[in-house]
Amino acid sequence: MTHTADPITVQVIRAALDGIVQEMQTSLFRTGFSTIIRESHDASCAILNTNAEVIAQHVVLPLHMGAFPACAEGLLERYPADELREGDAYIVNHPYRGGSPHAPDMGVLTPVFYQGEWVGFCASMAHKSDIGGTVPGSGSGTAREIFQEGLHLPAVKFMDAGRPVRELEWFIHANSRTPEVVVGDIRGQVGANRLGERRLAELLDKYGKPTVMASTEELAGHAERRLRQVIAAWPDGRYEGEACVDNDGIDLDKPVRIRVTVEKTGDHILFDFSDCSPQTTGPANIRPPLVRACCYYCLIALVDPFLPINQGLARVVETRFRQGTVVCPDYPAAVNAYMPTALVVAEAVLQAMSTLVPDKTIAEGSGSGAIALGGRARDGKRSYVQYEIFAGGVGGRNGKDGASATSFHLSNGKIAPVEIIESEFPTRVERFELLQDSGGPGRHRGGLGFVREYRVLQDEVRFSMRTDKHALAPQGIDGGHPGGTGGCIINPGADDERSMPSRFGDQRLKTGDVLRVERPGGGGVGAAFERSPEAVLEDVRQGYVSVERAGSDYGVALLGIEDEVVLDRAATREMRGKLK
Repeated sequence: MTHTADPITVQVIRAALDGIVQEMQTSLFRTGFSTIIRESHDASCAILNTNAEVIAQHVVLPLHMGAFPACAEGLLERYPADELREGDAYIVNHPYRGGSPHAPDMGVLTPVFYQGEWVGFCASMAHKSDIGGTVPGSGSGTAREIFQEGLHLPAVKFMDAGRPVRELEWFIHANSRTPEVVVGDIRGQVGANRLGERRLAELLDKYGKPTVMASTEELAGHAERRLRQVIAAWPDGRYEGEACVDNDGIDLDKPVRIRVTVEKTGDHILFDFSDCSPQTTGPANIRPPLVRACCYYCLIALVDPFLPINQGLARVVETRFRQGTVVCPDYPAAVNAYMPTALVVAEAVLQAMSTLVPDKTIAEGSGSGAIALGGRARDGKRSYVQYEIFAGGVGGRNGKDGASATSFHLSNGKIAPVEIIESEFPTRVERFELLQDSGGPGRHRGGLGFVREYRVLQDEVRFSMRTDKHALAPQGIDGGHPGGTGGCIINPGADDERSMPSRFGDQRLKTGDVLRVERPGGGGVGAAFERSPEAVLEDVRQGYVSVERAGSDYGVALLGIEDEVVLDRAATREMRGKLK
């Protein structure tokens, strides 16, 4: 007889599961050794069932909605269910023999047992400061195969029945420039999972295993039914979207194209990526589990942001790939710069679906970015890796301006505080501010990018970058203008000034060098001369738009009167008449 749970109990259990993964997440952030976990929060936690399906996830990085099941599937291929033991912990960071986005993202999975019966996994995935490879931080923008990206582990046992597998710790320790930080972070992940195990056991004690398991299935069914109900109301048809990544880090003059065809019939929806660019020589490739997670994210954003995160999403999304493309690469294609590609996938999907959901359109944004500065610590006894993640301006939205200087779409990571960077690394942050005029002009302005400028305080520093939107500006929609492009300049204004591409590896820096990172702004929505003059005036007063660009882009004339900027309405009407 199939066990069922009443609707109120189902919602209580949903809230309890959400609370468990959030508590796991808090534990992970507070025990993180690295700034990338402790400050930037580049990590997610989840609970999975015995079928390797997500039943609850705290979404910091939506891509992990696809990564967790793929990691669990990889684990179960190597370790059958009858080999799992209470107290075990497994790690996996292999993009092809698991589900890790790239090697620095290590997944830790612990089997959960209740009254002697295996009932699922607690899982965490978190970025590591360094796991080897050709550059500090393991993220060379010019890697040509995954073997240049560091240590790769298929699912292997990290703890055996509660006892650490010392040989594996030694092995990881020997393959990292920052071994204490990496191993410490992994142990923190195990601890977060153990907390999840205890909380899940308490939930099973309170409501009983049949009721909890039935509730998780009902929640999956709810997510699936909700999505299919909305999809069924959309018009049937084929809808196309396309967006591009600057380049792959090797061929700097060749954009990488993401093209998707969305085929919608009844309550079924197919995302066809067969016409994407061939897989790249450089590390711009992304694996299919993550592309599917991009589709999950887009549906959640367009349908209901409060949908439960579980396997019901996977039951709705159908995907099609062509082997050997940038979204379905052949082993051992490099993948460490997957995140900028993932954001372009989301932009292409949202563009394709803008006809289906016209009231939730959004212009292109800044994309993602990551930098790594590495070398020997000041004491000369150990190495350090300063790893930071960035975004920039969000594209303007239907009815709203884009947000400035923030993560968006597939990343909710945080910019590391200046005080933390300066206290832990031989770097001084000399400038950190919004970039005026970087938001794409439009009826709804794109969000602004920012500039972050560093001074290097020691010699023999190795610098790598993986980002996007330096060559191809974030595009506006419905007549909106593009946002400003990004940039990376070493020693700006000096005789040895160098402008760097959006991705590269192992640029050498020395004491006194200045590094300027400029992040792109988002594209605008609608014609710029349709933005209200009062809104443009406020943009100028806030420093978002210059007086000159208020006139040239928006057709708004301003006057300076006693240190105050005011609107010249007559001149504005004349200027806008000419723009039209």
